[in-house]
Amino acid sequence: MQTYRGSCHCGTVVFEIEAEIDHVSVCDCSICCKKGILHFPVQDEHFTLTEGRESLSLYQFGTNIAKHFFCKTCGIYTHHIRRSDQNAIGVNIGCLDN
Repeated sequence: MQTYRGSCHCGTVVFEIEAEIDHVSVCDCSICCKKGILHFPVQDEHFTLTEGRESLSLYQFGTNIAKHFFCKTCGIYTHHIRRSDQNAIGVNIGCLDN
């Protein structure tokens, strides 16, 4: 697996994932459609938030099971805890540096 570094736009929230990115997902839920993001699921042990935990804001809606995180400073959505698998993180591919 390869290590990828990602961040929000202002660089306050920084994370790393270990993955082999061979596909991306387009979710059809209402928030993902409005955000227009592509995401990639990783198991939580392959996701590390390295900076900015205190700068994350949480948004939940509907069943309040999924947890969508974004930077309080720049507003960029970085990742979410998936509704369908609470042990997986959906990473915003647009936030990856490489």
